[in-house]
Amino acid sequence: MIVAANTVRFDSIALDNGTTLAPVEVAYETYGELNAAKTNAIMVLHAFSGDAHAAGISAETGKPGWWDNMIGPGKAFDTNKYFVICTNVLGGCRGTTGPSSLNPATGCPYAMSFPVITIGDMVRLQKMLIDSFGIQRLLAVSGGSMGGMQALEWAAAYPEAVVSAIPVAATTRHSAQQIAFNEVGRQAIMADPDWADGNYYDKQPPARGLAVARMVGHITYMSDDSMREKFGRRLRGKENFSYGFDVDFEVESYLRYRGSQFVYRFDANSYLYITKAMDYFDLTNGHGTLAAALEKTQARFLVISFSSDWLYPSYQSQELVRALRSRNRDVAYVELQSNYGHDSFLVDVVEQTDLVRGFLASTFEKTQ
Repeated sequence: MIVAANTVRFDSIALDNGTTLAPVEVAYETYGELNAAKTNAIMVLHAFSGDAHAAGISAETGKPGWWDNMIGPGKAFDTNKYFVICTNVLGGCRGTTGPSSLNPATGCPYAMSFPVITIGDMVRLQKMLIDSFGIQRLLAVSGGSMGGMQALEWAAAYPEAVVSAIPVAATTRHSAQQIAFNEVGRQAIMADPDWADGNYYDKQPPARGLAVARMVGHITYMSDDSMREKFGRRLRGKENFSYGFDVDFEVESYLRYRGSQFVYRFDANSYLYITKAMDYFDLTNGHGTLAAALEKTQARFLVISFSSDWLYPSYQSQELVRALRSRNRDVAYVELQSNYGHDSFLVDVVEQTDLVRGFLASTFEKTQ
């Protein structure tokens, strides 16, 4: 299935920091058909480095979507039954307004004059898009990692608009360790001389800093077991050490490749803004407790975590489940066994598919 991104422009959006961004554009893709009653819509939400291209083959790049193994006919998010929507988040660099977008007041990219954003701002823009479709309630909101954060924000901020939520490998707020990893990435970018205080759009981008940031991030997405299985201590194209600082180990080569590829598809300033939004996210803000934050939601929940995920460990999902159960909400929780670490939600999909398919079927039946 060949899919193309669409873009909608809104006059303005009010942000959590008290400012207004005007105008604002949002890029999105859709899969399947919206039924006449508009009751089969599902919002799929991407992780940090994702975009609106969640499924099918991109008309622009020819590549499959980041969750193509989960979205499509007969898959977990069955497009024969459901209408699936995915947007690029506010602050991104794949069609939605972000720091690389032109500031209409200056005719130049916003760069670091772009306002600091939050997960709440991202979801507010998504809600504007859903409203423009005439959809009053989403059958489900779902995503992994930062996508799961957005799903939780949807359920808490717009309880009347969400029938069910499926946060996967997610958290209700970043721990000190999670913030620390993001800060290392930001500092790597800002330490690159080519960053030029964010004003690099007509110059050489801070490719070295962004590549290092991606390398650090990618380590956190894998597990010790998966790295041992994939690389071990194998040497790269040689039998002995070089006794230098070129690539010796397979894992070094892999990380350098991942870093170098990332700089071609992602904007360094978007890296700064989106990671900061993730660090600011705390569902308890203004509520005192997690249970109080979820007081108004009547959504059903399917919460999924993975045994080898040390970036978003299972205890964080379990905190969410306890808070929901303390309010007698309908919540199912599963910790899936996987060796793939945080990336499990993208690659280890067999059991995940069975869980999501069954949960959505029962949720849809309850709404009819």
